[in-house]
Amino acid sequence: MDVFAQPLVMFYAFAFAWGAVVGSFLNVLIYRLPREISVVKTPPSSCPACSTPIRWFDNIPLISWVFLRGRCRHCKESISIRYPLVELTAGLLAVAAVARWGLSVTGLEVLIFSWVSLALGLIDLDHQILPNVLTYPSIVFGLLFSWLGGYTWWLDALVGALVGALLPTLVIIVYKLWRGIEGMGWGDVKYLAAIGAVVGLRGVVGILVVASILGALVGLALIASGRGSGKTALPFGTFLALAVILWLYAPASWLALSPL
Repeated sequence: MDVFAQPLVMFYAFAFAWGAVVGSFLNVLIYRLPREISVVKTPPSSCPACSTPIRWFDNIPLISWVFLRGRCRHCKESISIRYPLVELTAGLLAVAAVARWGLSVTGLEVLIFSWVSLALGLIDLDHQILPNVLTYPSIVFGLLFSWLGGYTWWLDALVGALVGALLPTLVIIVYKLWRGIEGMGWGDVKYLAAIGAVVGLRGVVGILVVASILGALVGLALIASGRGSGKTALPFGTFLALAVILWLYAPASWLALSPL
């Protein structure tokens, strides 16, 4: 029996393909937004090393990178493996969302927000910023989908957004009074508000806990390896993004981490 003739397998393959295409666009966002390069009036994609425009057949998600052996066709400079990894991750997130929620409002909301979180996490990792053009619309996105029957209901989404914004704001104010510096960035405030709008009160608190644990573990590892200190700034948005994806896709037993 030809396994690829099975409707379900073909459906997952279709979801993965579309996810990989979205992943290619996420790579554009990750590169261009911090550099304030337009993604609306799109200049042609080009090699970061030699600026040669990339032809369409060299820009096919996953396939082109493998075919070119991770190098620019023109200058032979290596192209970061992150590009195909983002495309692969976006495709796998699509398959996981379809497998868990099917073609539903919740599945669509989870998938889109996980894609946005993937982009935000990598932008923060590279540049320590969380662009407003992604965080503000995500708050509206979460509240809108709560009205449409998404991941949580509208009141939980509203309370989650408010608490998501309030908690890091208090951290910033208290840390500023105590140490004279901001312990978190305001981008984290907006991103946590968006997270709360999508997953509600219990979810935003649980994700904050998970992200804090991840950040603490990485910080301790950097100190132990001699590559950091207690004053080393870490991209908290990256840990939030990872916690969001874990929270949304991991088994429900993760809910035990939430104190609510």
